[in-house]
Amino acid sequence: MEVPRDEHERTLAFADIALGQIKALAQPATPRNFEIWYNYATGYNPALNQMINQALEQKGKLSDADLEQIYATYFAGSRASDRIDTVNSRVLDEIKQVLDMIDAAAGSATSYSESLADANAKLAGAKDGEGLRTVIECLVQGAKEMERNNKRLEASLSASKQEIEQLQENLQVVRTESLTDPLTTLSNRKFFDQALAKAMAEAKESNQPLSLLMADIDHFKSFNDKYGHLTGDQVLRLVAMSVKQNVKGQDVAARYGGEEFVVALPKTALQSAITVADHIRRAVMTKELMKRSSGERLGRVTISIGAAVLRPHDTAQSLIERADMCLYAAKRNGRNRVICEADPEARPSGSARVA
Repeated sequence: MEVPRDEHERTLAFADIALGQIKALAQPATPRNFEIWYNYATGYNPALNQMINQALEQKGKLSDADLEQIYATYFAGSRASDRIDTVNSRVLDEIKQVLDMIDAAAGSATSYSESLADANAKLAGAKDGEGLRTVIECLVQGAKEMERNNKRLEASLSASKQEIEQLQENLQVVRTESLTDPLTTLSNRKFFDQALAKAMAEAKESNQPLSLLMADIDHFKSFNDKYGHLTGDQVLRLVAMSVKQNVKGQDVAARYGGEEFVVALPKTALQSAITVADHIRRAVMTKELMKRSSGERLGRVTISIGAAVLRPHDTAQSLIERADMCLYAAKRNGRNRVICEADPEARPSGSARVA
């Protein structure tokens, strides 16, 4: 089918814009990056464009970690949805097969019942031993056929049960992947947004405290530019591991975007949250990085953390904004520190967020 000329030219124009962005930012022309910039060029996803524009305004460029996070947020989720739909379709097919088997078994049972009724009538009219033998042979044959049908049904149902159980496991894996950051194995932003909303509702209902930590790797851009994206990924995994080691079961830790991490701490007052934050900060700074390819020691990295506690009239956005304000107060005041909203340094100043 021939594509209309105006549609052909319009899509080529989008492709040219996408390639132009890749060239201007000196990014690899990978399918992932092209897909991001092509969608950016179309303007069909305002949230995607806003996220990219904000990142460019703050940093002047997009790191590989930024692109990975953008892709995970706006594209990988749709891939997971497609996989979930595929598994659901297969489950429905299996259920249909089971229902067909049950219908067939019901038909066999009906036929067997009719055979029994017929045999009963013949028994009543049997005059001699030969007639009885014929009826009994028919009954035995019918019983054996019914037994074979039952065994086939049992085997088919068992196979379908195993298939459905496997599909359910696959579905759970896909759902978990769709809510997990692939690089750090922490929760992704999509899952965190859902978890924070739930934690806030529970905190307000039970009148329990809820604290929030926002963390950002210090000088990550320069470190990433100096040693490369692979080492930058190693840094992100190191920070993620330090976060995991210092949160407990009910806490929710996630990679929020790029080199930024977030932790929700249910039933945790601000002072206790500060303690958790400082444990995370110390855990990061005590780990020394090493370049795997050469064994070269790359030194240590540090993180800055902001902490805020839920207020009665907070929305998720207002709570995150206060924690974010504290985070950038920590950046302004020397980095590698924790600042909470009760600290005098956290008070808004005329200076902008530190990039």
